Amino acid sequence: MIRAPWNRRIAAVASLGDESRRRLFDFVASAGEAVGRDDAAAALALPRSTASFQLDRLVQDGLLVVEFRKLGGRGGPGSGRPAKLYRAAVHEVAASVPDRNYDLAAELMVSAIEESAAGGSAREALVRAACARGQATARAATGGAATGGAGFAGFLTSEGYRPESDGEGGLVLLNCPFHRIAEGHAAVVCAMNGAFLGGAAAGFGIDPDRVQALDIEGLRAQGAAQPAQCCARIRP
Repeated sequence: MIRAPWNRRIAAVASLGDESRRRLFDFVASAGEAVGRDDAAAALALPRSTASFQLDRLVQDGLLVVEFRKLGGRGGPGSGRPAKLYRAAVHEVAASVPDRNYDLAAELMVSAIEESAAGGSAREALVRAACARGQATARAATGGAATGGAGFAGFLTSEGYRPESDGEGGLVLLNCPFHRIAEGHAAVVCAMNGAFLGGAAAGFGIDPDRVQALDIEGLRAQGAAQPAQCCARIRP
């Protein structure tokens, strides 16, 4: 699964701050099929012009998509123009500042618990699940092509890591997407994170051994690391 870019998710959440847009999104998202402007306006007691404007704004903000279809089962010449209909592009939207990805951590941990219930180490199952998810996410982002370092840096940005050059041909990752849970469970979360990054690197055709653990506490003591910096770097 590819997450929408962080700025798009922030814009989507901000869009739903408008009451009319939030009500329209709730109505369309809960409908069993695509709905038209007239139906949405009538259901929410909004002027048609208001409903039309706000629905198109939700499309612009990535929350709805448009489809055109002739209604009433009629087709061919004389059956009229296709109706403009709206359906949800997403069924939920979330964003945080700084960017976090606790949903991913929860999914991986649940997968590990399910696998380990049949026997074996939960930690090893978590590492396997994280590596596999990293590879799958990278391949989805590249279409299966090994695009190398430039593509990997863009991927890290989209996943919220805030990669920056370390001045030696590698990357430091200035944001930890799992910061809150890593604070109390660093050994487990950092192992999961390293496996995810290693799998993603492999998906981009990069040696996963280039993902290297950092001594974050040591760097912080030297004033060389931010409080929420990721525990990994990408070696040159």
